[in-house]
Amino acid sequence: MAEIEQMGLFGAPPTSPPPPATFADLDALKSAALACQKCPLAATRTHVVVERGHRQARLMAIGEGPGQTEDETGLPFVGKAGQLLDKILGAVGFDETNTYICNVVKCRPPGNRVPTDEEMTGCRPYLLEQIRLIDPPIVLLLGATALRGVTGSRDSITKVRGQWRSWQGRWVMPLFHPSYLLRNQSREQGSPKWLTWQDIQAVRAKYLELT
Repeated sequence: MAEIEQMGLFGAPPTSPPPPATFADLDALKSAALACQKCPLAATRTHVVVERGHRQARLMAIGEGPGQTEDETGLPFVGKAGQLLDKILGAVGFDETNTYICNVVKCRPPGNRVPTDEEMTGCRPYLLEQIRLIDPPIVLLLGATALRGVTGSRDSITKVRGQWRSWQGRWVMPLFHPSYLLRNQSREQGSPKWLTWQDIQAVRAKYLELT
């Protein structure tokens, strides 16, 4: 594991050590995020979308950014993609009692576009603090943007999904984003949905191994 961390995740350059603590707790983090004006997304948001789930969870799922439903409600992954995520997690025993869910950026990019580097950089301190404060042994990175936002890797999600790696002392697995699965409905062997079912079973096995 140490050798993997030294080389960096998925062939990316080694990541710097975690930053020193910024917030005393998640309530302080959320208060700061709700008032944040670091990037242009502050001008177009309805709500800042910070978190959903259990604050002492051992499994953390990180997505890209809020969509319209999330922007309207202030909660991550509550639209169609979120409902599918809940079904995927629920199929192997995960729900809001044992999972913490958040996004790389906390405000909705207009038109649900991919967040810019500036937007991800502005939100990264909040995300790193969420990871530090929750302190989960397992982190799921949902889609290529989450993979890049957390680890800096620009590898294709199709290349690295389902692969365990160590990152800052945690087990990390990239998965297809639920919105991608909504666009690819086939359940045939080798399809994105079929692969995700294999991946989430591996997540459950690792979770049980570590508990």
